[in-house]
Parts: sequence; C-alpha cells; structure tokens
Amino acid sequence: MLYDVVVSLNRSQKRAILLCIDVLLIGLAHLTSHALILGVSSISAYPQNLLIDLAAMLSTGVVLTVLLGLHKIKLNAYEMQGVIDSAFVAVVIVAAGLVTSLLLSGVRTPPHVYVVTGMLFLILSVMMRLMMRQVLLSIYHRGNPRIPILIYGAGQTGQQLASALATDDTVQPVALVDDDLRLQNLTIAGLRVHSSSAVEALVERHQVARIVLAMPSVSPSVRAQISKRLAPLGCELHVLPSFADLVADTGKTLRDTHRIDHNDLLGRENLEADLPGVSDTYQGRRILVTGAGGSIGAELCRQLIEHQPEHLILLDHGEHALFDIDRELRRSASGLTLTPVLGSVCDKALMREVMEDHGIDIVFHAAAYKHVPLVEGNALEGMHNNVLGTKCAADAAREAGVERFILVSTDKAVRPASAMGASKRLAEMAIQDLATRSERTRFSMVRFGNVLGSSGSVIPLFQEQIANGGPVTLTHADVTRYFMTIPEAVRLVLVAGSFTRGGDVFVLDMGKPVAVSKVARQMIEGAGLTVRDEDNPDGDIEIVVTGLRPGEKLHEELLIGSDMLTTPHPKILRAQESHLSEIEMANVLQSLRQVVETRDRAGLKAILTKWIEKPQSDEDRAARL
Repeated sequence: MLYDVVVSLNRSQKRAILLCIDVLLIGLAHLTSHALILGVSSISAYPQNLLIDLAAMLSTGVVLTVLLGLHKIKLNAYEMQGVIDSAFVAVVIVAAGLVTSLLLSGVRTPPHVYVVTGMLFLILSVMMRLMMRQVLLSIYHRGNPRIPILIYGAGQTGQQLASALATDDTVQPVALVDDDLRLQNLTIAGLRVHSSSAVEALVERHQVARIVLAMPSVSPSVRAQISKRLAPLGCELHVLPSFADLVADTGKTLRDTHRIDHNDLLGRENLEADLPGVSDTYQGRRILVTGAGGSIGAELCRQLIEHQPEHLILLDHGEHALFDIDRELRRSASGLTLTPVLGSVCDKALMREVMEDHGIDIVFHAAAYKHVPLVEGNALEGMHNNVLGTKCAADAAREAGVERFILVSTDKAVRPASAMGASKRLAEMAIQDLATRSERTRFSMVRFGNVLGSSGSVIPLFQEQIANGGPVTLTHADVTRYFMTIPEAVRLVLVAGSFTRGGDVFVLDMGKPVAVSKVARQMIEGAGLTVRDEDNPDGDIEIVVTGLRPGEKLHEELLIGSDMLTTPHPKILRAQESHLSEIEMANVLQSLRQVVETRDRAGLKAILTKWIEKPQSDEDRAARL
C-alpha cells in the first residue's frame, strides 16, 4: 500500500513535499530557539516580533531552497553537497533574521536566537532528509527484492562500488572482504570489512548469489587463485577493473576480460559471409526442427525465421530447452506461427502426428546425443536415440510425403572410434538407404567438424577452467580438430538443404585441422593471462595433458572415401560414398532394435564391428594425406 503511494508520486509532487517540509522546519527551528533561549512564555508575549521574524526567514528560506535546487535533489543522492547547501541556507536565514531586527525598530529578538535557529534548521533539515532517504529506500527495496552480493576487496575500488550500489534497486552489497589486516573490522560505506576466511559463512548467512572481485591492482595470477578458491561456493564471480580505468581510454570493461573471438580460433577465414543466401527455399514453408533446444537446433531456428517460413515447429525432449528457444523466438518473430512440441524423436506415433497434422514441407533433424564420453558410457541409449530415433523421424517424413529431410551429422561419423560416432554413422547409413527408395522425399545429410561454443565443445570447458584459475586440461598434446562457428555450421545446413537432390553427403571445405593445444593457449592469452610451462614457470595457467578419453581419436576426418563432387558453391562439396543395400540395412536395424531392447552390449559391439568402417591408424592416415 505504502509502496504504491510512494511510487505513484510524480516529480513535481515530490519537490512540493520537500519544499513544504523545509518551510515547516524553519518555523519549527525558530520556535524551538525562542523557547530554549527566551522561554516558552516569550512566544505568546511577543507574537508580533515572532511573526515578523518568521516572515523574513521563511521567505528567505523558500527563495534560497528554490534557487539552490535543494528540493530537487534526489533523496538517494543526498550526500555532502546537499549538506553544504543546507548549511548555506541556514547561514542566510540567520542573516535575514539579524537584518530584520536591525531594520525594524519594533523587533526586539536577541541576535543569538537567530544563530540557534540557523543551527537547529541545519540539523533538522539534514536529519529529516537522511531519515526520509532510509525510509524510502526500505519501501522501494521491499517492493523490489535485491540480489545479495559480496564485494571482495575493500580498497578504493571496493569502497566506490559499495557506495555506488548502496541505493541500487537490483543488487544489495551485504559485506566487504579483504586480506589486508589494517582494513578488517572497519566499517566502510555502511558495510563491515571481514577476513577472507569468513567468506563461506557470509555466503551462507546472507544467501549471497554473486561475488565481485574489486581488486584491479593485483596481478592476474592472484585474481586467478582467488577465483579458484571461491569457485566451490557456487556463486557468480565478476571481476571489476578500477573506476578510473572504466572512464579512461584503457579499453577495459566491467568484467576486465577479453571476449574470445571464435574466428581467431578457426585457423582460416570465416566462411559464413561466403555462403549464398537461401531465402527462396524456405520462405512460406512449413518447417520442423528436431532438437530445437540444442546449440545447432536453436541457431537453425534463429536463422530460419529470417527467411520467413509460414510455420516453424520446434521439437525437443528437454522441457527447459524447448521453453527457452520458444520464448526467445516469440520475442523476435512477430507474425510467424510457432509451435513447440515436447517429445522424443523415438516416439513413432508423435512423429507421424507432427508430420501429418502440420503438413511439414522440410525437416531439419538435429536431435542427437552428442557428448562423446557420455554416449561412450551409455552406448545403448545413444544408439536408440541417434539411430532408431533418426530412422523413426525419417520414416514418418517419408510416409507424410515431406519434400526434404536433412540430417545434421558430424565428422566423428567418419571411421568412428566412439559409440557416438558409430551411432551417427549408422544414422547416415539409414538415411542413405531411404534416399535410394524414396519417390518424393529427398534425403540428405550435412557433415561438419567441432562447433565452437556449442554445448560440449572445448570452448566452454576451457573458459570455465581459465576462470577457475586452471589448469586447462588437454587430452593429448597432438590432438587436432576441424572447427567452425555455430552460424557457419547452420548456414551450411541451410545451404545444403537447398542443394539436395537425394542421398547427398555435404561437407564444408574447412581448411586444415587446428591443434587443440593452440586453441587452449590462445584462450589463456586472450583472457589476459600467460601459460605456465617450462619456459615460463611463473605463468598464470598450466596446460595439463590427461590422455585420450575412451572413444576419442587423435585426428578427425570429414570424408570416408576420396571421391568428391562439386556443388553450386565452391566451398561446399558433395561426398560420394558407398552404402549398405536395403536388405543389409534392414538386418542392421533389426539387430540393433533387438540389442537395445535386451540391453545386449556384447551384441552391440558385434554389430558395430561387422558394419562400421574401422578407424585409420596414423600411418594409414598419413598415406592418404
């Protein structure tokens, strides 16, 4: 109730209230001064003197308050300058009273009464504004719950930050922390300074959600050590440069970190701008994106809405991911029909219903389990989702007469060494088989390398490790990968979908593979830190080699064979690869369904050994190169 009343006041009303309060305080101060010095009886004994004094001082006070803008100062910004202005008003009020007593012979008020009036007005004016400031802040904060934050560093930057955030509507500083013994137990900007050993207790006591490192003068290695020590607390960690650096021409930002430019990690020029436009292919069409909540699926949706499809259907089995992408698209795609569908591609009835009820024209199948170590330990679930789920979606598309079906694949499907790669290779084979027998639906697939910044890629992992002070873990010193950005990968998928004729395997000319160790070093240096190694033992972050994980290859490939065909774009190639016959593929899928249903891991291994191409040795790979 009180919050609504305060918020409803406009600026003019607030200024009028402050001006009236000042007028009342001048009167109260003079009456109190009379009573204290001359006695209470003097107020009634000399009413004419009192009225003349009040008229002179009130008029002077009102004029000065308006001229100095005291009634315009925001209460949450009322500090020393406001006190000085109030003191000036008090002095002039005293002068006005003295002048009045000298000029008017009938006025017999002693001079020291005016002096006490000025002093009382100054005290009452400052106290009233500070009290109103605290009351209003408590009212506002009650209506807007704030995020509790802890400021690590009680030096100049920490003090300035605490003062700046004292009246903020979104965050609430609860304490300062510093390792300097001289600052501990002091109170700065209304906050107690604690030892760093008390951080855990402070976080628990105040339910701290965010910790801000306000220590711009310390070395990056010290900041990294503090970050590593604070990481287990589960709070957001922000790094703040000095306020002087923020306004000076230093290029520093509030996070004092360098944004990683993914293009610098590619080892080649970004190709997104070189890929042709595809608006005509998707404009006015009804398009289904499976796995719409994932990194690739979400970016597919973002780029597709730019081509103005008639209807975009988003399918994902993750409720939160589907909710997020649906909400994001609705903010930016006014006029476009969006339909989120919660469910799995392994659900045959659901896939048939989606295809038929929405009259789907084009399907982008991006739904897949893709984390290599996770699928390696859950191979049967990986096969069920990635192979049988792809087959289920593709069969539904074929039965519904969908025009195009594009499978999003990976370079790990080429002579796979992992269960995830094998599942994607079997998915490719299933699509290739359907492509030979489909009369209307054109099936194709797009194969590309590691996507920078996607879920499960090395970039988020390295960023997290660097933020925690290291070490950065590398599975092998010589491991290489083909890299591309998310926008590049999605543009490739969209362009390939416009080129498809049926049974195509599209790959992007991605240049030379990039050493992952080089990416790790670039990211460490890009964060303003140095690599700690034999040549630089005092560096900030160490790179530790942990060994190849199960199913991980030293080098990835994009092609199974060597035959390549051109497409309308020079950077997109069409691989010409052999595939299983209809009978062979039917046997593979039947066997796969059986081992998944019976949880037969040995049977799965036998299937993969029989039907999947073997990984190349380093010698064989070198001979091919």
